[in-house]
Amino acid sequence: MKELRFFYAPDALTNPVLPGDEAIHALKVLRLGKGDSLNIIDGQGHLIEATITEATKSECHFKINNVVERLPLWPHQVHLAVAPTKNIDRMEWMVEKITEIGVDRISFLNCRNSERRVVKVDRLERIAVSAMKQSHKFYKPAIDEIIAFDKFINQPFDGLRFIAHCYDDISFPTEENRKKFLLDAIREGSQNNGQMATSNMQVLIGPEGDFSVEEVRQAVNLGYIPVSLGEARLRTETAAMVAVHLMQLSLFRCP
Repeated sequence: MKELRFFYAPDALTNPVLPGDEAIHALKVLRLGKGDSLNIIDGQGHLIEATITEATKSECHFKINNVVERLPLWPHQVHLAVAPTKNIDRMEWMVEKITEIGVDRISFLNCRNSERRVVKVDRLERIAVSAMKQSHKFYKPAIDEIIAFDKFINQPFDGLRFIAHCYDDISFPTEENRKKFLLDAIREGSQNNGQMATSNMQVLIGPEGDFSVEEVRQAVNLGYIPVSLGEARLRTETAAMVAVHLMQLSLFRCP
């Protein structure tokens, strides 16, 4: 069976030309030419069936034959906010994997214990595009520039908000501050708020030194629900991947 290859062109519907890297891959690597078919995605839910009309050394023009609008694979918004690790390779791995699993938005947090305070979004965008094509998805996750923790948590969000941290419950003795497993917290939050399991969800993941106690308290005071991701202590990038996966699984766990 021939592998279905996707090309990414974010403005394909208005500008029928493959971007530079995509054109080079089509023409030089795959050796496509005039008259050959293309399957193009724009990252906004459209599958564009096209034919190459002009091929030069660096440009690939096409005509659109058909446009299919694909619905999202999940009805809720999955939003991950994470403090980037000192080793940027781990963040690149994380972006690749959570894009494959399914995420709508990725935000980066500048926290008190952060060891990295600068993130090159352009590089991460390219990784997300590659993962989107590889996993045959039609929506590209939005990737935000790094933002201060306190500024981020004060932004409005319509849905369930969670903060994962590693502190024992003894640090937060009141019942409302005690951690629940993320899947259980989603179910309880959905029931308490009268929301379906398809509510928008946002999870915060801290830096390698975790959030500070003050940051956790600040978030909880603003309505974030404290959660755990299991008994094991996870690396930041692993915790982020587990959180996204659990949010996706919640669709099947909640009534």
